Amino acid sequence: MFLRDNETPRVPLPTIIMPASKLSAASVTICLLVLLLGPSQLRARHGTTPNIKHIVVGRCYNYITLVNPGLRFDCEKVWRHFEEAVSCQSSCNVTTRDYHQLFGAVPQSWPCDTLLLWSKTRMLMHSYAAVLRHHWTLEDTLVGYMFNNLIWCGREEDSGFDFHSCPEWSACSDHPVYSLWRQASQNFAEMACGNVTVLLNGSIENAFSRKSMFGSVELDGLNPQMVDHVNIKVVTDLEGPFIESCSQGSIVDLIQNLRSRGFRWTCTDNDQTLMILQCVQNPELSYCQTHAHSLSHRKMSTFE
Repeated sequence: MFLRDNETPRVPLPTIIMPASKLSAASVTICLLVLLLGPSQLRARHGTTPNIKHIVVGRCYNYITLVNPGLRFDCEKVWRHFEEAVSCQSSCNVTTRDYHQLFGAVPQSWPCDTLLLWSKTRMLMHSYAAVLRHHWTLEDTLVGYMFNNLIWCGREEDSGFDFHSCPEWSACSDHPVYSLWRQASQNFAEMACGNVTVLLNGSIENAFSRKSMFGSVELDGLNPQMVDHVNIKVVTDLEGPFIESCSQGSIVDLIQNLRSRGFRWTCTDNDQTLMILQCVQNPELSYCQTHAHSLSHRKMSTFE
């Protein structure tokens, strides 16, 4: 799970079912407090990921040794910058500025025509990038690779990380996890050049949302003097619902935004490669069964 883009999973409140005869006044009071406080004011059940230092430093060494061996970074120094940004801070008081030394220690650049941005299409994005291979996602950067799927927060009253509980993203604007991904997303978008691809989910309302990481950070970070085209690909579940497309819904707002800023753009519904990938993942779908022969021919030409 990549923690970004307002797709942050909310930690569900525990459901407690008890026989009526065993409901005490105390238990009723607890239930009422849970309902009144709401999830945004409660702390998540999980604290900082256990062994986070070993995970982050290990991923760093793996990245510079196997994933991108051309890089030369001091992984221990990278960890120290991260630790200094988070520890001894309130769990709701870590801003993007606190991570500036961390990002300054791991500068990266990537070729033009390779950036892949996304919103609400995380699983399909992974498959698309893996198949085409020439796309870079945020997770392919060192910071994205190191911190993917991790949770962290500090303790204001004591040094170190809080391994017992961390707040949900919705609890505060300066959440330590959110601030890191916000800065990482901004850096990623600002380096974009040439053609940029964006994957959006046409099976939901507001496929393009100004509250998402793409809509609130990455879109504004794109520079029309460096980016030749923004290529939008709207993908829907093969059996629906079919809610938004290049000609309806929030995608139209995205296109208008790009026009007003001077971007050249394309927009594609039902991209063939994305449709094939959905059938590879779910071959039992009726659409895939019906179009198995034609998709097989397309698959061979697409992946050659």
